[in-house]
Amino acid sequence: MLTDVTAFAPATVANVAIGFDILGHTVEAVGDRVRVRRIEAPEVRILAITGVAGDLPVDPPKNTAGRAVQALRAALGLGYGFELEIDKGIPLSSGMGGSAASAVAAVVAANALLEEPLTRLQLLKFAMEGEIVASGSAHLDNIAPSLFGGLVLTVGIDHPRVKQIPVPPMLRCVLIHPHMHLATREARAILKTDVTRSDFVWQTANLAGFISGCYSNDLDMIRESFDDVIIEPQRQQLIPGFKDVKRAAMSAGALGCSISGAGPAVFAWSEIQYAEAVRGAMAASFARHGLESDHWISTIENFGARVVKA
Repeated sequence: MLTDVTAFAPATVANVAIGFDILGHTVEAVGDRVRVRRIEAPEVRILAITGVAGDLPVDPPKNTAGRAVQALRAALGLGYGFELEIDKGIPLSSGMGGSAASAVAAVVAANALLEEPLTRLQLLKFAMEGEIVASGSAHLDNIAPSLFGGLVLTVGIDHPRVKQIPVPPMLRCVLIHPHMHLATREARAILKTDVTRSDFVWQTANLAGFISGCYSNDLDMIRESFDDVIIEPQRQQLIPGFKDVKRAAMSAGALGCSISGAGPAVFAWSEIQYAEAVRGAMAASFARHGLESDHWISTIENFGARVVKA
């Protein structure tokens, strides 16, 4: 019986432009690690938070990883508890799914310590409890891809259905994180509560076309559908130089470019032969607006959270 396990959960690009709150994909190049130890005391403790952590709470109910494991423990009525050590690889308030990754890594590690491990779908709900701590609402577009891996469509909250969508193998995600913070709550607060009929039809067509293009390896369909007409126009004002960064990505050969989650990270999809040029163009554009950045090129494969040390 294992008593000490470390799990890794990858960063994510939520929304993927046209799938607000229902679509997301992994970025394998960066992520969070959580070490969980089984203890006799019937409680959850957070011993340490390291990495690019900033000022995160160690009180479990106020921490995404701590709250997720508390939810798991309470639901199963366990007579024992867990100690957590969180190593943050994802910057805070970056739009890269950091709060989700910590929650996902924590429940995956804790799950490995159970006598009867749960399914990924069961773990999804516990991780979601952690995400609510950070964003104030229940949404799975970061949680589901970090847990399951790849490009993931999630339908429903109370009884979610998760579908991994194939991505043409020649495509890469270019992810650029400018050195600034943008809280998810702030980015959600500026969104309008209503949508015009024309925008609804346009966005629905783009979502359908995008998913169809992924299934059929139709890059032209993906390119034509990669256009967020509802959320991006409202949020772009929060990211200095966004329009120029997007223009630079497209000029360098990207299929599409948009805001990663709530931002300020910006992502693009491109064919592998253009990925380095797209990354350089996006980073240079942010630099012209006075923002240094971190940047990655990643495959979009079905590698979700997993135990890395036991």
